[in-house]
Amino acid sequence: MAFGRRKKTKAEETAGAAAENASATAADTADADAGSDAVQAPAAGGPYDLSERPSEEGYVDLGALRIAASQGLQLRLEVEEKTQRVVAVTLDLEGSSLQLQAFAAPRSETLWDDIREQIGKSVGSQGGTVDELSGTFGTELLARVPAQAQDGSKGYRVARFVGVDGPRWFLRGVFGGPAAMNPDAAGPLEEVFRNVVVVRGEQPLPPRDLLQLRLPRDASPLPRADKGAAKPAAPERGPEITTIG
Repeated sequence: MAFGRRKKTKAEETAGAAAENASATAADTADADAGSDAVQAPAAGGPYDLSERPSEEGYVDLGALRIAASQGLQLRLEVEEKTQRVVAVTLDLEGSSLQLQAFAAPRSETLWDDIREQIGKSVGSQGGTVDELSGTFGTELLARVPAQAQDGSKGYRVARFVGVDGPRWFLRGVFGGPAAMNPDAAGPLEEVFRNVVVVRGEQPLPPRDLLQLRLPRDASPLPRADKGAAKPAAPERGPEITTIG
């Protein structure tokens, strides 16, 4: 598995903003909630909870997420410029991308319904549109965000949002490139998403808090971001980093 670097797209940033801006009222139902109606593990076929796939063999360990190694798969990490905290991982394969983020969730409440609504509002505020579809991983969103092509013409950037509610965690994926709309192109990255293992941990966290990601154990030290790079406005994510594994 190789590590690389690419500029982050507006569509990828949308989900992070939507998740962090979601209503804080759900915090009252955080891990202290010990109700019997706990959210069950995802359906067979993944993504998986650590209890279902505890072995690290064949996986790249990123802390809260474990990614199955695959031929040609490139992994990129995103950090907040101020804190240098890793906040997302993006996987590139065969010309398409998949951004992953994992969040804490209540024991007895799902998050995907609310987060879909937040994504729709965020995309709409940018002049884009969202279609709700039934897809491989249940209810999905197909977002079209206005974008300018290299030749200056106006067009749209398309992103496909998927979400999985697990036991005390929520995993969000954003497919970009051909995988956003072409089922054949999406197949390889869907298989990667299906094999993701979420490591929730036992630490009490408010719902929608990002689960902690980190560099692989054998990765090189983080390079500093270019001083000349523009700083994104909150709650957008910071610049990506490059490391060789």
